[in-house]
Amino acid sequence: MKVAIIPARGGSKRIKKKNIKNFCGKPIISRSIEIAHKTKLFDKIIVSTENKEIASIARRNNAETPYIRPFKLAGDRIGTAMVVSHAIRWLNNQGEYPHAVCCIYPTAVFAKPADIIKAYKKMINGNWNYVFSATTFQSTVIRSFTKLQNHGVKMLFPSKYNSRTQDLKKTYHDAGQFYWGRPEAWLKLKPVFNQLSTIINISRWRAQDIDTLEDWKQAEIIYKSLMKKKYD
Repeated sequence: MKVAIIPARGGSKRIKKKNIKNFCGKPIISRSIEIAHKTKLFDKIIVSTENKEIASIARRNNAETPYIRPFKLAGDRIGTAMVVSHAIRWLNNQGEYPHAVCCIYPTAVFAKPADIIKAYKKMINGNWNYVFSATTFQSTVIRSFTKLQNHGVKMLFPSKYNSRTQDLKKTYHDAGQFYWGRPEAWLKLKPVFNQLSTIINISRWRAQDIDTLEDWKQAEIIYKSLMKKKYD
């Protein structure tokens, strides 16, 4: 049994009602649900939310909302793994035991069904706890620096000051799209970023954080120009 969990709380702060805000003609969460359906992988697509409006939109897009997420798990300091593990425990209590669980973010508009399928196969055929989408940093973080209170700068890795960029290891960041995990890893809240995890590498332009209104506008521009010539 393969299950998709889409965590979507109602209390987003920087973008009001972010998870159901109109994105190129549809509530943004509906696009993540649509992507999950297009994989044809999942036996269940569950939206975990404490918000009735989000739940209603999820059901209209053929996702399940079989429970209301407890408010103690709906705060902005609650980690995703806790939300997913709660969903797995709920399924177990109903007598259902998935062998693979994919967390898909409600704003994962640049995720591709083919990537989700590829990541699932990679996890099942390997000895991985998690497989998720990621991409390279545009510029290596090893030559990055912070700004000090006196407005000066300080390198994070000063020993690499004289290193050539081409001699430095590639560094990656997660794309904020989807995370396949084995149920036992989710339930034990094992960290995603460790040696028992691996990645599906995607193009940088598809790794878009959508945390501010500026991010939102940029994502819509990219979506309209590159994802669809004519969006519905």
